[in-house]
Amino acid sequence: LMASGDAFKVSSLKGKVTLITGASSGIGAGTSVLFAKLGALLALNGRDVENLSRIAKECTDCGGAEPLLVPGDLTDEDTVKKTVEQTIAHFGRLDILVNSAGILAMGSIETTDLAQYDKVMNVNVRSIFHLTHLCVPHLIKTKGSIVNVSSVNGQRSFPGVLAYCMSKSAIDQFTRCIALELASKQVRVNSVCPGVIVTDVHKRAGLDEEQYAQFLAKCKQTHALGRPGEVEEVAQSIAFLASDAASFITGVNLPIDGGRHAMCPR
Repeated sequence: LMASGDAFKVSSLKGKVTLITGASSGIGAGTSVLFAKLGALLALNGRDVENLSRIAKECTDCGGAEPLLVPGDLTDEDTVKKTVEQTIAHFGRLDILVNSAGILAMGSIETTDLAQYDKVMNVNVRSIFHLTHLCVPHLIKTKGSIVNVSSVNGQRSFPGVLAYCMSKSAIDQFTRCIALELASKQVRVNSVCPGVIVTDVHKRAGLDEEQYAQFLAKCKQTHALGRPGEVEEVAQSIAFLASDAASFITGVNLPIDGGRHAMCPR
């Protein structure tokens, strides 16, 4: 008889070698801790080494294995190569890639200069393309899976965050295209498309405390469920898509947005 703990196949993450980017904060950090609880073997990338170490400690504190830390800025091509090389050298394989590194920047067609456009596209698209390109040969060997962290902004249009919206549309298309390219190799590729989630990403983009409080208050109207989301809620969906519970799901851009994608002003 199957143990009741294995009835839900997200338990398949136990022992799976998982590389998570953007692991030093936000959704990446929450996903790291959840995967650790589920018994995954983690390689964690982030730019903030201090935060990354703190997240690694949270992983071990909840009974997880000691994560391998592969810090660095993924817009640097050598860092990307080293991240993959160190992960494979340490674990011998790769089962799951979670692309969670990303930045938000405010700006319209009138106010976004090319430097901001390049920065957003380099962090949110180019580095993900590069890292995934290098990870795919290893994921083919394990018939692994990829989860990209996108945004509802990839599917819906909002003024004032132009480069960001474009970058997330690119990630959703990238997700679907490579899902089809890798399907014959049995590598599944999906994205999660969060609505507003309570993380540092908005303040880092320039909102002060008061603006951020107003922004979260507005979520009561802009999200059908009447609130912003929590990191844990996105992490749970990433775990589901990465696991055997989602064994027949590939090429989806899954909104985790309290219904925001389905809404229309009336």
